[in-house]
Order: sequence, then structure tokens, then C-alpha cells
Amino acid sequence: MKHKRALRAAVTIAVTGALAAGMTVALNPAAAAGTTLKAAAAEEGRYFGAAVATGKLSTGAYTTILNREFNSVVAENEMKWDATEPQQGQFRYTGGDRLVSHAQANGMSVRGHALLWHAQQPGWAQGMSGSALRNAAINHVTKVATYYRGKIHSWDVVNEAFADGGSGARRDSNLQRTGNDWIEAAFRAARAADPGAKLCYNDYNTDGVNAKSTGIYNMVRDFKSRGVPIDCVGFQSHLGTSLAGDYQANLQRFADLGVDVQITELDVMTGGSQASIFGAVTRACMNVSRCTGITTWGVRDCDSWRGSDNALLFDCNGNKKAAYTSVLNALNAGPGIPTDPPTDPPTDPPTDPPTDPPTVGCSASVSLNSWTGGFVATVKVTAGSAGTSGWNVSVPLPSGASVTNTWSATATGSTGTVRFANVDYNGRLGAGQVAEFGFQGNGSASGLTPTCTAS
Repeated sequence: MKHKRALRAAVTIAVTGALAAGMTVALNPAAAAGTTLKAAAAEEGRYFGAAVATGKLSTGAYTTILNREFNSVVAENEMKWDATEPQQGQFRYTGGDRLVSHAQANGMSVRGHALLWHAQQPGWAQGMSGSALRNAAINHVTKVATYYRGKIHSWDVVNEAFADGGSGARRDSNLQRTGNDWIEAAFRAARAADPGAKLCYNDYNTDGVNAKSTGIYNMVRDFKSRGVPIDCVGFQSHLGTSLAGDYQANLQRFADLGVDVQITELDVMTGGSQASIFGAVTRACMNVSRCTGITTWGVRDCDSWRGSDNALLFDCNGNKKAAYTSVLNALNAGPGIPTDPPTDPPTDPPTDPPTDPPTVGCSASVSLNSWTGGFVATVKVTAGSAGTSGWNVSVPLPSGASVTNTWSATATGSTGTVRFANVDYNGRLGAGQVAEFGFQGNGSASGLTPTCTAS
């Protein structure tokens, strides 16, 4: 965008003329730059959003930051299939409606997340297959998108349908087994239900040009060539201590297909590189004209699913971190600043051996969607600095709780301490990369504390 640069030039000319005439001029440099994330993003024609758990909307310290800094929101769980259609044909929109109302009252747009996903399906859908599941899935897309017609800026129509690893193939799931055209069918149904919403595909571990992102790229290219209605691609960007050197180039190649790109679930592991990685991601978005916005997955560190990673822009007391300043500066700088992958400063002297060898390990965090008598748990595994060739997660369940179904992992046991191991496509992770699995159960699962070990 040129208007901020034009404004600065106009101020310079006006000041020069005034000084030549012997006048005194008071300058306010901040007038030419946004002082909040949403203002700086809006000046560049973009949004800056946050994922919200609606239960936090009653916390004043939380909503103060949310309303001041963000002009877009997305529901963490309240618009997923298990939340909106807990029983087949019986729809419940209470949580989603609360978020939409808050957004409308505070001038925010809403991203819808997510219409179809292999995880967090209601129990009745998990037991279906074939044409019965296909019909139920398309009906769900149609009913939910119709209900929110005109209120949603962008829908994640399909979430995480591609496998990790080097195959570039679709993830095996009950939805995939209904036929390879299930994603296309979902997008066509969403367009018919809400013609005004942007329709997106969303996934993780797609930050650089790799087999997974290329598999998605090929799908989007095919959809565009055949007129399948897809408008945008979401890059979750759950990041560790480094950023792919071709991050911006990856965004650009998707944009060149004629779709918008969005950073949809941004968070970055704490450490010396956190601020520079946040800034680099923001600059990459600024440099790609079709990158329409950035969303962080949460507001404060203590709201993040990544726990002790302290992966967001505000600490738990609501203070702005160095990463916040890095993002704000990148938004205000606008397009045109090169985005190099951030590096830590060298040790002094350079010949000293490293004091911190790569950490072989992993961490795990869990988010819950619970109801009376049952729950769905989504577990995210983050690799340590040495990466993993496999991982295991132990989850002690409360008394009376049991696991009834698992996806993207294999489970040993169903009560007490249940152990989950990676499957063939999600065990090998690079440093800071994320894999995800989930399980459904009976009883109460409050206070789960997963423990991860890596090989």
C-alpha cells in the first residue's frame, strides 16, 4: 500500500515549508503508523485476528486485549462438528452465536472453523461410513453454513485432510474413505449455502515447500482449473525455533494460483528467536499481496494450547512481549522488506563449542471439548530441537473415564494411563514441527496432563 508512505511524504513537505516560513510545527510521528495490531493491519488492507474460547469472554482482562488489538476472531472449538451437531440432525449454535455477537458488537469479522475435520467429530458420525457418512457430512456443511450466512468472512470448509510425511497424499480418515471427491463436494455445498463467504482449505506443517504443502498445492490447482469454488488457503504456522527459508515463496506460489492466503493459527515457541520469527512471518504476509490476514491461536500465553511454550504476543498478565513489537513494526513497515529466516546471534568467540546440544524430546498439550458424560480430546505434539523419528504420549485419565475412539495415533489401554503412539505418517517431525491426534471418551476428562517421549 502507498498511502502511509504518501502521508509521510506530505508531512515532510508541509514541515519543510513551515520551517522556511519561520513557523513552529509540532509533529506526531505516531499519526502515520498504527498503534495497535488491528489498526496497523487495517491500514495495509488486512485483518489481525485471534482464536477465542467463548468462556473467556467473561474475563475483563482478556476482552480488554481482544477488543483493543484484534479485528477478527475465530472459535477454538465452538463451531466444530461435535459442538454444532452433537446429535444427528440436532444443531446447537450457542457458543458460535456468542462469538458472532461479540464480533458484531466490536467491529470484528469472523472466521468459521471448521465445517469438516477428521477429528472432533460427534460420536454418531464416527460410527458412520460410506454414503451414510457422506450424506451426513454434506448436510452438516449445508445447515451450518446456511445458519451463519452473511456473518462469516471465511470458512475453513475442510481442515487437515493431508497426511504428514513425504507422500503428499491425503490423510486416511472415515471422510476420505467416502471417496476422493469428498473435499470438492464439501466446497460446492458451502458455496451453495453461503455464496458470500470465502471458502478456505486449512492445514499445518505446510510452512515451506514440502511434500505435504505440494500435495495441497496440486489439489488447489486442480480445483481452480475445474471451477471448484475455493477462495483461500490457510497456513496454521505452529512454529518452533526456526522458520522455513522458503516460507514467503510458499505463500506466493499458492497466491499465484488465484487464491488468497491466510496465516490462521500462528504461535511460536518461546526463546531467543521468537520475536524475529513472528516478525518474519508478518513481513512475509505483507510481501504477498493476496495474504489477507494473520490470526494467532489465542490471545495471552496462558490461553495457548502450547502451555509452557509461552507462544503468543502477550504474557499472562496482558503485557506486550518483544514479539508484539516485532509484529507491529512489520505491519507498519508494509510490503517490500525482505524476509530472511531469522537466526540467533553467534556465540562469542565463534569457535566455542555449542553449550546446548540439540534436545531429543517432545512436548504435548491437550484441548478438550466436553459435555455431560463425554469428551473429545485433541492432543498436539511438538518436537524438540533435534526432531523425532517417533513419539509416544502417556495420558492419565481420571477415575471413571475411558477412551472409546482414537484417530491419528494407536492407543494402548482405554482406562487409567493410556499410551498413544504415532502412526506411520506423523511420527517423523523436524525441530519444532507439530503433529496432532485425538481421542473420544466417556466420563469426565478435566485436568488431563499428557507426557511426551520421543525417539
